Amino acid sequence: MRQIKSVLVAGFCAFALGACSMFGGGTPAPTSGTIEENAVSVTARVQKVDYETRMVTVRTNDGQTVEFHAGPEVKNLAQVEAGDVIRVEYFESVVYEVRRPGEASPGVVMAQDSASAAPGQRPAAGAARAVVVTATVQSIDRRAPSVTLRGPGGDVTTLPVRDPRRLEAVNVGDLVEFTFTQAVAIAVEEVQQ
Repeated sequence: MRQIKSVLVAGFCAFALGACSMFGGGTPAPTSGTIEENAVSVTARVQKVDYETRMVTVRTNDGQTVEFHAGPEVKNLAQVEAGDVIRVEYFESVVYEVRRPGEASPGVVMAQDSASAAPGQRPAAGAARAVVVTATVQSIDRRAPSVTLRGPGGDVTTLPVRDPRRLEAVNVGDLVEFTFTQAVAIAVEEVQQ
C-alpha cells in the first residue's frame, strides 16, 4: 500500500507542478486551481446484446464498434436490445490547493460511489471516484526552480517548476492537496424517429 501511495503522490505532483506554466501574467500565482479537466459525451447504437455473458456491442456515431461487459451494477440489461441508443458521459479533473500547516494532514484518501436504475426503469448506471493526495513542501529552490515534496509515506520527490512565480505563495511546511476525480454515466435513451 505504501508503494501505491508513493506512486500516486509522485504522479499527481509531477503532473500538477509540471503544468504550472499555464498560469501567466504579472500577478502572484494562485494557491488553488484546475490543472486538467476533460468531459466527453458519446452516443452509440446497440448492435448486439448477449444476455448470458452480458457482452454488449455498440457502434459509435463515427463508425467504431466497441464491445464491453455490462457488469452486475448494470440493472435491467434485459430491457436493452439491438437498435437502442445509449449515451456515455465521462468526466475527469485534477485540481490542487496549497494549504497552510494545520489546515490539512499528509495522506491519501479515496472515496467512490455508484448508482443504477431501479427495477422497471430504463437501464442506467453511474460511478464516481475521487482520490486526494496531500504532500508536504519540504524545500523550495527558487533558482532551479523546483520544489521538494514529502509524501504521506515519507518518500521525497523533487519536481521542476516551469514558472517560478508559482512558488511565490508557497512556503516550506505548506501542504499541497491534489484531487483527481473521475465520473462516468451510462443511460439508454429514447430513439428519435
